[in-house]
Amino acid sequence: MNNTTQATVGAPVEVAKINSLSEEWRRIAFALLGIGLFALFYFLPQLPSAVDPMGKVFDLSRQGQLAIGLFLLAGIWWVFEVVPIGVTSIAIGVIQAAFSIRGATQAFAPFMDTSVLFILGSLLLGLAFTKAGVTTRLAFKMLSVAGEDSRKILLGVFLVTAALTHLMAHTAVAATMFPLMLVVMSLYGKEDEPSNFGKAMFIGMAYAAGAGSMVTLLGAARGPVALGFFQQFTGNSVGFMQYSLTMAPFGYAMVIVTWFLLCFVFYKPEQKQIAGLRKRVNEMYVQLGPVSGKEIFVIALALAVIAVLAVQQFVPAIKDMSRCIPMLVAVLIMFLTKLFTVEDLEKNVPWNIVLLFGGAMSIGTALWETGAAEWMAVHWLAMFQNAHWLVFVTAIAFLVVMLTNFIMNVAAIAITMPVALVIAGYLHVNPYLILFSSLAMAALPYMLLVGAAPNAIAYQSKQFTPGQFFMVGIPFTILALVTVAIFALVVWPLMGIPALVP
Repeated sequence: MNNTTQATVGAPVEVAKINSLSEEWRRIAFALLGIGLFALFYFLPQLPSAVDPMGKVFDLSRQGQLAIGLFLLAGIWWVFEVVPIGVTSIAIGVIQAAFSIRGATQAFAPFMDTSVLFILGSLLLGLAFTKAGVTTRLAFKMLSVAGEDSRKILLGVFLVTAALTHLMAHTAVAATMFPLMLVVMSLYGKEDEPSNFGKAMFIGMAYAAGAGSMVTLLGAARGPVALGFFQQFTGNSVGFMQYSLTMAPFGYAMVIVTWFLLCFVFYKPEQKQIAGLRKRVNEMYVQLGPVSGKEIFVIALALAVIAVLAVQQFVPAIKDMSRCIPMLVAVLIMFLTKLFTVEDLEKNVPWNIVLLFGGAMSIGTALWETGAAEWMAVHWLAMFQNAHWLVFVTAIAFLVVMLTNFIMNVAAIAITMPVALVIAGYLHVNPYLILFSSLAMAALPYMLLVGAAPNAIAYQSKQFTPGQFFMVGIPFTILALVTVAIFALVVWPLMGIPALVP
């Protein structure tokens, strides 16, 4: 081999080494940044108390101060993937115990919280759809309707995702859609490498699942919880239909905006048309043959789970039952009928994602139990108690969406709404506006994978990195805040919800 050939072959190897070294230094830098922020809160003197408009004082305990530092460390490590995201979650529990923020039992208990088990059940239900062949059949049906235009295919994925969340939990919807989308990717021809089409589809699915889930009380637990707080503080109740009619315009506005921006601005698909796709899909659909007994069994099982979750709040006998129980019963049935084997549990369950949500629950619980979350909320909202009503409403929306990216949206609502409703009374802001603005933003954690299960499920596709998800989420979050302001100013008043009340 002559010198010229050696140089040609060696150049890419040298570039790869340089890139790898640069990536390693970047990883170390962000690891140290997270540790440095935690150390800052460790060595800082006690931070000043927060005072709400009623004069109530909220002191920040030593444990609460350290919880905020851990909160920042976890956020940086998750976004920049300093270590695998599940390992960061383990670090959250270890640091809590090591620095006496909470005991080891309390720190690690959330890793088996009912919400985490619900996510695990949802993932396994999605796997069942794949094993039975249901997802392939559904994917072919959807593609035969959407045609060969890649942008229409993406719109179809987003609309189907949003529509399903009106009837079932958005976590279960994301787990069901994920294998279907992998089939779409295989037909697109880039399933083994990241692509603009793949990024748009999987990120958009996560966004559409959140936007769709705000439309009814069945898509997520945040709705019923928020209505409970609202009735407790105002004495007013909101009916199922009133809730849906108010939230539907916002939810579907965000679905359409998501599709437009991802397809035409951020991630334009490499191929506008997938030539011959419809013909291929129809031929492959015929090869599937009639619906099998296994498919019927899985569909019936899934519908039974959905039915139980849908009627749960209306049936007193099962009203207080954890949402994870119907999901896990279905999983048990699938093992009993040998649809699942132990190999499925060991090889096909994304334990990195399950650990991710265990850590998210742990840090969220730590912020809540130490009083740090309430201290942050009071400090933030108290700054706007004399502001213009629109600034105040936007500030609430901002706080909710920031909290939702780090802790469970139910907790974000529980932290924010009581304080917000009290301050709203002083500013004569319509409490219904506070309710619907908070719920809208609690459904849209656009920046962090831990913000919602659909985000983490989409990440399994390996089409994007946590950093890419974070960066594209920033403009989407700003857009969501602008949309809340527009709805508060124009749309909701036209629907009978004025901004100000006597």
